[in-house]
Amino acid sequence: MHQLPHFSDALKQLIASPSISSTQASWDQGNLDIIQILATWFEQIGFSIDIQKVPDTRNKYNLLAKLGSGEGGLLLAGHSDTVPFDENRWQSDPLKVVDKDDKFYGLGTCDMKGFFAFILQACKNLNASKLKKPLYILATADEETTMAGARFFAQQQLMKPDVAIIGEPTNLVPVVMHKGHMSHRITIQGQSGHSSKPSLGVNAIEIMYLVIGELISLKEKLISNYHNQAFDVTAPTLNLGAIKGGDNANRICGHCELDLDMRSLPGMTDAELINLLAGALAPLAEKYPNRISFDELHPSSPSFEQKQPSDFVSLAEEISGHQCCAVNYATEAPYIQQLGCQTIVLGPGSINQAHQPNEFLAYSEIDKTNLLLAAMINQYCF
Repeated sequence: MHQLPHFSDALKQLIASPSISSTQASWDQGNLDIIQILATWFEQIGFSIDIQKVPDTRNKYNLLAKLGSGEGGLLLAGHSDTVPFDENRWQSDPLKVVDKDDKFYGLGTCDMKGFFAFILQACKNLNASKLKKPLYILATADEETTMAGARFFAQQQLMKPDVAIIGEPTNLVPVVMHKGHMSHRITIQGQSGHSSKPSLGVNAIEIMYLVIGELISLKEKLISNYHNQAFDVTAPTLNLGAIKGGDNANRICGHCELDLDMRSLPGMTDAELINLLAGALAPLAEKYPNRISFDELHPSSPSFEQKQPSDFVSLAEEISGHQCCAVNYATEAPYIQQLGCQTIVLGPGSINQAHQPNEFLAYSEIDKTNLLLAAMINQYCF
């Protein structure tokens, strides 16, 4: 039996095992190495290990580790992947932990491989025979792209813990709400021709101009009709992100595409947003039959809300010393919540470091995170 690593050694091993997920195949990597590192550690402590291949992915795996038996208990969850990196903007090798200025630098130190190094320390000396309820550890795949790992895990319904903590970097502030995210491409099929004879063609850019007018009206309607004061951006958002069309100044534009993203408030469903979008475009679709279509660009991520009052949220606030809050970014929380458990997002490090060059985890997070995990395990498992 190998000796289990201390926190900094565990962090070094996790960061040194690259597990980038990207929609670009040239960047995308499998995550089996890091899953096996975690499996080896937790197996040594006495956890039972279940590794599952995630369907429709490029060699991606989830890991579920379980200590103890019975119903309920605590789930500590996180994703095993990182975003790609731009080596030119890093002052050190992103895959090697650099320990300086009371910080650990490296890709994934805060988002969010570091959380697994903390979990390992919290579990090392647990007396499994005294557990009253099980402790689960979940490591998912592809959170940074499709959330395929969390989606698959939610479908499987392998267990139902009482509570779940997703250790994304929140500066140990309990997050109980976030917006959803969906992105669509609107395509206009025109009819190309020579610019000198406008009547012989159908200009896709001109139709897109009308579409954009309707989308801006919809954007204003969303701002007027939907509010949630918990968010710093209180309304749902609609962003026109990218547009392309046409090939030459002297040609009638035959094809035009617009990519947009929408971020919904908790309580709004995907179907509701799609209906609003379809409704806004319906009059133009009638006027220009078979010329306007819209398709999903990526699988959508639902919004999240942990209902209150909740003893779990109150305890998280008490232990962390922070009031719960809402954030604008998306996480795996809505999928974990589908297991039927109370769910919060709460972890070490700052979201300001995530996806940035020279990402780091500060020493100042260590003691606070250790105390938080010990208190939660004690409360929900012993």
